[in-house]
Amino acid sequence: MNFTLIFFILVVLTGIVWVADKLIFLPRRHRAASAVVHRYTQEHGRIDKHFLSEDAIRARARLREEKLCQPWWLEYSASFFPILLVVFLLRSFVVEPFKIPSGSMLPTLLVGDFILVNKYNYGIRLPIINKKITAGQNPQRGDVIVFRYPKKESIAYIKRVVGLPGDIISYQDKQLKINGKIVVETPFSDYLDNSSVLSGQPAKYVKQYIETLGGRRHALLNDPTIPPFLIETNDYPYRNNCLYNSHGMICQVPPGHYFVMGDNRDNSEDSRYWGFVPDRNLIGRAFFIWLNFSSLKRIGFFE
Repeated sequence: MNFTLIFFILVVLTGIVWVADKLIFLPRRHRAASAVVHRYTQEHGRIDKHFLSEDAIRARARLREEKLCQPWWLEYSASFFPILLVVFLLRSFVVEPFKIPSGSMLPTLLVGDFILVNKYNYGIRLPIINKKITAGQNPQRGDVIVFRYPKKESIAYIKRVVGLPGDIISYQDKQLKINGKIVVETPFSDYLDNSSVLSGQPAKYVKQYIETLGGRRHALLNDPTIPPFLIETNDYPYRNNCLYNSHGMICQVPPGHYFVMGDNRDNSEDSRYWGFVPDRNLIGRAFFIWLNFSSLKRIGFFE
């Protein structure tokens, strides 16, 4: 289901109720309150000065408050509108929260990380129709981006940008090259991957490396014992830009598209399998972990 669309409908419905209350129901309640105050004063006050005792004044005030009181359905609907509107605007144009559902971005992002995504870096887009209304900047190599999965756009994916439009990306024998230049992977201490423990599989140590893309250093997992060839690749737009062989693949990124990969290189379904990410599918740049129930130490910025 399209959560943004549902959220937008709630904002519109509560907004209609809020406006109707301001323009129709509130004036109607004020008229009713004025009428009951006048009638009570006429019935309980002296005719000459409409003088009332203190008890009568308090009783009249209670009657007035009762007439001004909103019905429960109106009170809740109208009071939620400003909150929903602010959250919708922040979520659509400033930052949007996501939860990491899989281990494809290990060790950078863990399953259960709650992250924030910058929504204006790559240009502000109108919600629902995803039309870009400001230019923004283009994604850079090394950016961690959230985007609408090209094969099913209702699903949000998160990967790292490896190739920009026009780049030639080679991933042969587990070695990444960009435009013919090797991207150096510096060995680092082995990583204890316990992401599969919940599914009943034992934790295991995986080879970890440090890689630099676009001036950003990040860790990645790459098991040299796993074969380099790719299986079950899909048909996708611009697939003729790619060559697959027993050593891996070579692709040239088409205009207006990006080549993305997960940091967990052997456990990531990414551009190697389903193709390129169109610019129109970009949601934003992931930049901050704001919560992880298993480890509060993870809160902070990441590359």
